[in-house]
Amino acid sequence: MGRDLGAQYPAAAEILREADTILGRPLSRVMLDGPESELVKTANCQPALFVHGIACLAALRAETGPLAVHAAAGLSLGEFTAHAAAGSFTFADGLRLVAERGRLMQEACERTTGAMAAMIGGDESIVRQLAADFDVDVANFNSPGQIVLSGEESKIEAALEVARDRGIRKAAKLNVAGAYHSRLMRSAADALAPHLAATPMLPPAFPVFSNVTARPVSAPGEIRAALSAQVTGSVRWTETIEHLVDVEKVELFLELGPGAVLAGLVKRTRKDTPVLSIADCASLAAALAVLRT
Repeated sequence: MGRDLGAQYPAAAEILREADTILGRPLSRVMLDGPESELVKTANCQPALFVHGIACLAALRAETGPLAVHAAAGLSLGEFTAHAAAGSFTFADGLRLVAERGRLMQEACERTTGAMAAMIGGDESIVRQLAADFDVDVANFNSPGQIVLSGEESKIEAALEVARDRGIRKAAKLNVAGAYHSRLMRSAADALAPHLAATPMLPPAFPVFSNVTARPVSAPGEIRAALSAQVTGSVRWTETIEHLVDVEKVELFLELGPGAVLAGLVKRTRKDTPVLSIADCASLAAALAVLRT
């Protein structure tokens, strides 16, 4: 995560170094060298994703200069990255928040027995009813026909057993540490709130969309409330993309971070809207070739 970006772009390398200083531990070593078993721990994964996203942005800006950004959004943890990119809070303050969020969510996972399951190819109303019937929460509306449930492991497994009988084409348990975006994360949300309250915030330089409302938030109080609520609330990603394309008239998305998961979700939501995914030097070069045409 970020090795070649740091080697080629001093601005990205500085982000990695600064992250280690802020956290007082070698996060960059885990990002660059692993082992994967350490990287995927919630307490490491969340700050690593944040740092990598901002490093990608630093490398991009080194090539393009200031970007004319119309709006930003991030799925789950990515909402923090979007706010840091928009200047709602500093990189340092954002990293401290994300590290605390990861630590608190890991603790919540360890104190509960939670699970998540993806429901593919079912109507939203059917999946919502399934969640209600088995007393679990809807964690993610990722794209049309892709919804994730979250809650107590026994209840998730019971829901999985009847999902196909309810008309859901495919239902699969996810390999995650706990029940993210569910009531089982309440302790993490409550403990994160005072950290959010103590963090200096400004209105973002461009609109940043909230996971829980699928609409932009701008006042510092609204930002704090949204970031706290999304720990237990549903990620309304489908609505967010629909609004950005249909209402805000966004014609091109830039995805900053590992992989191209969000590009896939955009394609399933608004298939004709292009997405340039930037994770390393090769994908950055490919994106620049498009941006410069």
